[in-house]
Amino acid sequence: MTRVHPSGGLRRSLAAAALILMATTGCAGADRAGPRQEPTPDDTLDTAITGAMDTAEIPGAIVGVWSPEREYVRAFGIADTTTGTPMKTDFYHRIGSVTKTFTATAVLQLAGDGRFGLDDPIGRYVDGVPGGESITVRQLAGMRSGLADYTRSDGFQAAVAANPRADFTPRQLLDWAFALPPVSPPDAQVEYCNTNYILLGLLVEQVTGASFGDYLSEAILAPLGMAHTSFPTGTQFPEPHARGYTEPVDGTGPPVDASGWSAGLTWAAGAMISTLEDMRIWLPVLASGSLLKPELQAERLHTRPEPGTPTDFGYGLGVFRVGGWIGHNGSVPGYQTVAVHLPEQQTTLVVMINTDIAVDGRGNRSGVLATAITEAITPGHVYRI
Repeated sequence: MTRVHPSGGLRRSLAAAALILMATTGCAGADRAGPRQEPTPDDTLDTAITGAMDTAEIPGAIVGVWSPEREYVRAFGIADTTTGTPMKTDFYHRIGSVTKTFTATAVLQLAGDGRFGLDDPIGRYVDGVPGGESITVRQLAGMRSGLADYTRSDGFQAAVAANPRADFTPRQLLDWAFALPPVSPPDAQVEYCNTNYILLGLLVEQVTGASFGDYLSEAILAPLGMAHTSFPTGTQFPEPHARGYTEPVDGTGPPVDASGWSAGLTWAAGAMISTLEDMRIWLPVLASGSLLKPELQAERLHTRPEPGTPTDFGYGLGVFRVGGWIGHNGSVPGYQTVAVHLPEQQTTLVVMINTDIAVDGRGNRSGVLATAITEAITPGHVYRI
């Protein structure tokens, strides 16, 4: 949810027009003067998406909706504002904090195997954590550690501005976080913080002896057949993918292409890359807990409110609930994602866009699109973040 961005937040809009890319068919010799056709549900959804893209000034988007009644997979707008290359539905995409759903799953799997307890202090496994003897694994996963977010550190901001392609290490990210004072005592409130998930990634490595990426591949991605999902640690980005547009590091000038920036900026808090189809596999698994023991899935879905969020919003262990939807959103320089599942209607929604630039003070542009889509398809369960 929290953006990782090096600039001071100067608002800027993109001059790219949102256009829909969809196949059309017709019958030779059709009567052009025939009766007017009523719009289909897909037509209504097309209109909702293009309208929201225009409002939020989104250059390109790919959208997937899957339910027992519908399969809707379409690409809109442009992937490259220089060449005008269109978005396509098979693009790889940086999913940002949706990564946290995988990180929390890894933690819950290992807890279920007895490798540690959710109420163990993180200081037992990772050295140097301020207050680490009092902060538990559960509090980290539930955003209740009280630790400062490294992305707010002036040192981190300066390092990204100097070289956003650098191979940042998890320990570097933690050093920036630990140089800041805690924001609250442990367990005082939900306070979204990327530092928590850097620590959880190190916990996984400590107890398994494997790299975090290797554990994800072996325990989650391979069993589910998610062959197009990966955990890069540097600038790796499979083709094809859209260019991702973010603010320039000094806050002035036109948007810059962040597609070559390092995934080390977010590591276990937001580095993963995926596709629409792989997210379609993942979200029902995440919501049902089929990779976990039932009692640990119940722990994951036990949510608490976060100050400043909608009244129907709650954060659990690496997931949130809003309007009945279960999942997460993500935002890294150049890319935003919403990936959620609605168990009540067996519906999965994935939205991927290629900008994270705030417009009119709103940085959550993928959320604008998800709200418009859910107003059209599930009016009783609207996504509002």
